[in-house]
Amino acid sequence: MTDNRARLARSAAIASISVAVILVALKAWASWKTGSTAMLGSLADSALDLIASIATLTGVWIASMPADEDHRFGHGKAEALAAIFQVMLIALSAFGIAVRAITQLVEGGQTAAAEEGIAVSVIAIALTFALLGWQRYVMNRTRSLAIQTDHLHYKSDLFLNLAVIAALVLDQFLGFGLADPLFGLAIAAWLGWGAFTAARDAVDDLMDREWPEEKRLAFVEAAARHPELSNLHDLRTRTSGNRDFVQFHVDLPGAMTVEQAHDIIERVEEDLCKRFPHMELLIHIDPEGHVDEPDNPLVEEDEFAKLEQDER
Repeated sequence: MTDNRARLARSAAIASISVAVILVALKAWASWKTGSTAMLGSLADSALDLIASIATLTGVWIASMPADEDHRFGHGKAEALAAIFQVMLIALSAFGIAVRAITQLVEGGQTAAAEEGIAVSVIAIALTFALLGWQRYVMNRTRSLAIQTDHLHYKSDLFLNLAVIAALVLDQFLGFGLADPLFGLAIAAWLGWGAFTAARDAVDDLMDREWPEEKRLAFVEAAARHPELSNLHDLRTRTSGNRDFVQFHVDLPGAMTVEQAHDIIERVEEDLCKRFPHMELLIHIDPEGHVDEPDNPLVEEDEFAKLEQDER
């Protein structure tokens, strides 16, 4: 199953590289023909998409490597690093487009050959739709952070290409000369927001942020279905690439034998791992009444007791 997810992620990265190469060639020609700032911005975005897609392929390839002696938790964070690299490229692209658009607003300028620019943008939209469909298929099966960030790029490309068409039509056919630089500024703003969103997700992964509250609550509810367990505390969750990691402490009777306790935990682990696939789970057993760190509420908070309070 893990090998299949890795193959799917690599196929999505290779597909995005192929689309980016075609779009860079088409948009370079269209930028030369039209002189449009909006088209130039779209070209810059596609060129950075190409570099970012190569980074994505590298990230998912490294992330798919099995755990080794130096990386016993695997290599999943390589995807977050690839995403951060993509974010930096998007931010640089947004800044460059904004500078060009402001310059054009101040100095003036006019586009040309609108038909060629529109035709290239229509082709780009069709190719992007096809790529997005495949990326969605892969994302649903791999949860790859790098592919999700790459998907964000190409989803924004749909709006970028529509903006290019609108700018060319308004400038060439309706005589609104400010349309091109204004759409260029809008494209820069869109890219900047996309960079911020992608950076937030990548940083959460690198900083081992806890699961979203609804997912964390669902996990506690699943554990609470095992009446043998009590006082589930010191629950810690995180995600690295496409894998989840969970650990917690739980109380069992002190008179219970090691074999009995082991059998109970084995059943609990099997059930929880079925409910939450692609998860590595570590359970620590405490004898009833034991207190780990009395002055640390994060450790001693009883998740089962909190769940009962929320249900009242």
